[in-house]
Amino acid sequence: MDKSVDFAPAVEVVQEGASKLIENIKSVICIDRLKLEYIIAAKIAGGHVMLADSHGVGKTSLARALAGSIDWAERDFSQEGVEVEPFSRIQCTVDLLPQDILGYTRIDSTTSSLIFTRGPIFAHFVLCDEINLLTPKTQGSFFQAMEEQTVTIEGKTYHLEDPFFIIATMNLKGAHLFPLPAPQLDRFMIQLSMGYPDTADEISIVNQHGRDDGWTAFGPTVKSEDIISWRRLVDEVTIHEEVVSYIVNCVRKTRQHPDVQTGASPRTGVKVSRLVRALALVRGMDFVNIDMVKEVFHNAVSHRLIMKDPDMAPQSVIDSILETVPVEPR
Repeated sequence: MDKSVDFAPAVEVVQEGASKLIENIKSVICIDRLKLEYIIAAKIAGGHVMLADSHGVGKTSLARALAGSIDWAERDFSQEGVEVEPFSRIQCTVDLLPQDILGYTRIDSTTSSLIFTRGPIFAHFVLCDEINLLTPKTQGSFFQAMEEQTVTIEGKTYHLEDPFFIIATMNLKGAHLFPLPAPQLDRFMIQLSMGYPDTADEISIVNQHGRDDGWTAFGPTVKSEDIISWRRLVDEVTIHEEVVSYIVNCVRKTRQHPDVQTGASPRTGVKVSRLVRALALVRGMDFVNIDMVKEVFHNAVSHRLIMKDPDMAPQSVIDSILETVPVEPR
C-alpha cells in the first residue's frame, strides 16, 4: 500500500470508528478509556482478551457492551456450511464438557445420517464467562480455536469465520476454581483488570443500572465489516527494526530473570507487535514507538510469566526489565 496516498485517510477512519466504539461503551460502562483502547486494539489485531478481577465489577457487562456496539450481519456461515452466530455467551460451570462448547455429531434416527450440532464457539464474538470454573479438560477445548481459528470435532476440521474474538472473564477468588494452564494464558493477547470504581463512578453505576431501562438507548455504532477492514490495516503500520529488537530483548529478558521460573514465549513478541500496531491505528497513528511498547507490556506479558515464588507478582519483574533493557539505535 502506498501510505502517502491511501493510508492516512484509512488510519483516520479507524480512529473515528474506534472513538465511536469507546464512547458508546462508556455510555453504559464506567471504565478507563485506556483499557478500552487496549481491548479494541486486541480485537483489531486478531487477539483475545482476558478480564481477571473480583466478581461484580462489570466484566460481563463490558463484554456485552462491546458485542452490542457492533452491527453484525444477519446470517453468516463457515466454510463448511455451519451457521455462525454474531454473539454467543458460554456461562462456564464445572460440569460443562468440550462438546458443550465445540459441538457434536449425532445420528438422525429417521435417515440414519450424521448431523452436526454446532456449539457456541461458532460465533464471531464469544463471551466465555468465568472460564476458570471449567475443568482442565474443558478449558482445553479452546486451544485450537484461539490459536488456529479452527476446531476439530470427531476428526473433521471446521473454520471459525472472521471476525472471531473471545473475551473471557476470570474470577480471582472463589470456590471450585481451576487455574488456567500456561499454554492457554499464553493465547490471550492481553489480560486486564477493571478494578473497583471510585465513589463518583459507583454512584453513577447505581443510578444508571439500578433501573430497568439503563440500556434502553444503547445500540450498535460500527459494522462488523469495518472490524475486518481495520484488521487488514494492522500489517501496514510501520514498526521500525529497533522497536522490534526492543520487544524481543524485553521478552527474552523475562526468561533470564532470577525470580521467573518460566518466561514469556516467542509467541509473546508476535502478540505485542500486533497489539501495538493496532493500538497505533486506534489512536490515529501510522507508526509504533518504544513508549507504546512500554505502555502495553504489563498487560500483554504479566499473565504469561510463572514466578518461582507464587506469591510474588510479576509486575516488579517487568518494571525492572523495562528500566534496564536499552533501546538499540538504528
